[in-house]
Amino acid sequence: MIRSAPARRNRFQGEDMQTVTIVGAGLAGCEAAWQLARRGVAVQLFEMKPHRFSPAHTSENLAELVCSNSLRASRVDSAVGLLKEEMRRLGSLFMAAADATAVPAGAALAVDRKRFSAYMTEKIATHPCIRLVREECTSLASADPAHPLILAAGPLATDELTSALARLSGTEHLAFYDAIAPIVSAASLDMELLYRKSRWDDTGPGDYLNSPMNREQYESFLAALLSADRVAARPFEEARYFEGCLPLEVMAERGPDTLRFGPLKPVGLAHPVTGERFYAVAQLRAENARASAYNLVGFQTRLTYPEQQRVFRLLPGLERAEFQRLGSIHRNTFLCAPAVLGKDLALKAAPGVLVAGQLAGVEGYVESAACGLLAGVFAAQKVRGLPYSPPPAATAHAALLRHLTESDPRQFQPTNIIFALFPELETEGKRKPAKKERAALRAGAALAALDTWQEKLTAAS
Repeated sequence: MIRSAPARRNRFQGEDMQTVTIVGAGLAGCEAAWQLARRGVAVQLFEMKPHRFSPAHTSENLAELVCSNSLRASRVDSAVGLLKEEMRRLGSLFMAAADATAVPAGAALAVDRKRFSAYMTEKIATHPCIRLVREECTSLASADPAHPLILAAGPLATDELTSALARLSGTEHLAFYDAIAPIVSAASLDMELLYRKSRWDDTGPGDYLNSPMNREQYESFLAALLSADRVAARPFEEARYFEGCLPLEVMAERGPDTLRFGPLKPVGLAHPVTGERFYAVAQLRAENARASAYNLVGFQTRLTYPEQQRVFRLLPGLERAEFQRLGSIHRNTFLCAPAVLGKDLALKAAPGVLVAGQLAGVEGYVESAACGLLAGVFAAQKVRGLPYSPPPAATAHAALLRHLTESDPRQFQPTNIIFALFPELETEGKRKPAKKERAALRAGAALAALDTWQEKLTAAS
C-alpha cells in the first residue's frame, strides 16, 4: 500500500491543492513530476531507493542512467533529435539536465551520468510543488481520475507492483532483455594503438577513441566471442532480446560480418593521420566530462565476467584494460500497450492509473522521458477537468503515442522513435524529396505544430 510520508516532509499540509501520485523517480517519473509541478499541480513522488534497489541500480540519486551515457543523435532532422528538440520547447527537465551535463560525443548528445542524475535529483527535491517520498509503493488501488496515479516504476518494477498492474490491466506482461555495456579506465588504454576520430569527421580530433582491426585480428576476436562462456538464463527468463540493444554475441551468431555492419562498422573511420582503412573498428565513448573512463559502444553482453575481460582485451589498445564496470543483461517488463492503454496513457480498466516510461512499452532514455512528459501533461488535464489534448499528429511525441496506443497488439514490441512511426509526409508537386530533405521537412512541420500546441496548453493552464 502507499504509506504517508512524515508530516514534516509534507509540503502541501494545510493547502487546498490537487495532487497526483507518481510511483518511480526514474526518467519518466521525474519528467512527469516536473511537467505537473510547472503547471501548479502538487505531486507526491514515491521512490523506493535507498531502502530497496533494483538489480540494475546502485545510486541513491534519482533518474539514474544504467545502460549508456548516450542520448543518441543531436541533429533535429533525425527522429530522436527532433524528439529532444520538442522536449526542450515543452520545458523538459530531462533535456535541461542533459544540456547542462553534456560531454563530447561527436554528432550525438552524451552526458556525464553522475552529474546528470545529481542535477535531476536537486531540481526535483527542491521544487515546492513536489514532495519526494523515499518509500516503497506496492499498491495502485488509491487512484481515481480526479486524483490520478502515474506508474513509472521502470522495466524492473518490483514483483508487488507488477502483480498489482497485472490485476488492474487484466493482461500478462511480456519480458525482453536490456543490456549494459562495459566501462574501462582511460589510464589503462594503449593510446599508441588507439586513435581519436568521430565517424565521417575529418576536421577535428574527434570525440571517440577507435580500436582498429585487420581481418586476422577481427576473425580472432570473433572466434573468441562466439566460444566464450555466457551467463545462463534463469528458469523464469525467456530470451526475447530487444532488436535495438542486442548482446554482442547474439549479433555475432547471425553471421561473420554482422558486427562489421553494426557496432564494429569501420565506415567513415579511416585513420586521421595515415588515411589507412580498417577491416573493423571498435569505438569507445567518454563516460564522464574528465574522460577518465570510456564506454565500449555497442558492447552489451551476457558473457561471464572473466570471459568479458579475456575477450575484450583482444581488442587492439585494450590488452591491459582495467574494467570499472562489466557488461550485463537484465530482464525488462513492459505492457502490451495497445491492448491495455487508452490514448491518454491511462489503463482502460482503471482510468485513474497512467503508465509511463519503459513499462508502457517505449525503448530508450529519451523516449522514456518523453513518455513521462506526456503522462504529466495528460494527468494535469485530468485533475483540472480539462478536455484531453494530444500532441499534433506531425510531432515525434504523437508518433510515439500512436505506437503505444494504435499498434497491432499481436505484433507489439518496444521501439525507439523512428521516422517510420510518423504519418506520410505531405509534399507539394510530383517530385519526391530526397531523404535528408524529407527529414528537414518533417522537423519543420513538427516544430511548427508543436509550438501551436504548446500555446494551447499554456492558455489552458
